[in-house]
Amino acid sequence: MNLDFDVDPLFSWYVVLLAFSGIALLVIGAVNVGGLKAGWRALNVLVGLGFAGYAYYLAFVFEGGTYAIFFKAFILPVLLIINAVKAAVTRSQAPAAPAAPPYQSNAQYPQQGAPYPPQGGQYPQQGAPYQQPSPYQAAAPAAPAAPYQPPAPPQG
Repeated sequence: MNLDFDVDPLFSWYVVLLAFSGIALLVIGAVNVGGLKAGWRALNVLVGLGFAGYAYYLAFVFEGGTYAIFFKAFILPVLLIINAVKAAVTRSQAPAAPAAPPYQSNAQYPQQGAPYPPQGGQYPQQGAPYQQPSPYQAAAPAAPAAPYQPPAPPQG
């Protein structure tokens, strides 16, 4: 392992910060912490993999020589973490969806699936609940119709 805080503390802290940033971004992207959209989550995962992979390379594979330290690279993880926190705060402060109004019976209209018009040919009284006939009851027999009377011829 290449981490030795006594010999090269700058390099060691750089690797630790890379690993911490990478793991934090992986967690934020993998676990939908703040309700981030899919694009932001994917970006968090990709940047997190890059940072964690580079930290692993420097800590375990790197055998010395020259390396470059880019502290400006830590601006992106800070911005992505701020974005996730901001999304979580706005999500928690967003008003809940309004509750549906309570069911109000509108008795002047038949319910869906009910015979039209209701039995007896009249709609129920305003405010009276409509009760759908049971399918187990026999239907009331129809009243006999009056015989057909042709109209009287015009007098003239």
